[in-house]
Amino acid sequence: MVWRGTTSITDRIFACLPYLLPLINSLVFGSYLLGRFPILQLLLIPLQPIVVLYMSLGQLGRLLLFFALFIFVVRNEKIVHFIRFNTMQAILLNIVIFLCEVLRELLGFIPNTGFAIETISNLVFVVVVGTVVYSMIQSLLGRYAELPTISDAVYTQVR
Repeated sequence: MVWRGTTSITDRIFACLPYLLPLINSLVFGSYLLGRFPILQLLLIPLQPIVVLYMSLGQLGRLLLFFALFIFVVRNEKIVHFIRFNTMQAILLNIVIFLCEVLRELLGFIPNTGFAIETISNLVFVVVVGTVVYSMIQSLLGRYAELPTISDAVYTQVR
């Protein structure tokens, strides 16, 4: 953990917000798990307004949001390092989710891979949700969430 000074409560809350994007994007992978255990859908009810707003942006709007976060938050040195770090980490989690989506699409072309696709989807969903929850808790505590490989890449991007 790199210590860069104290963080205020507002900094901690703003550092948590970007993690909603990978959480929302991972819901595609959670369809199998949420279908088998509908009770888990109750946990997603607080996210519903954010999901509706995010999906209403369309593909272009979501892409613009992605670049806006990178350009106006991560690259803006007037914003606290803690917020920029967590925003970049959320962006990299989004990229990992996108790569997993590509892998799932490629597996779809191979016959008899339904079980593998479902297993990978469940794994990706559980890992992303766990990672987001861990990162948000660390952010609320004012700590840097250290994720293997991803945090190292973030430190090279955020000065």
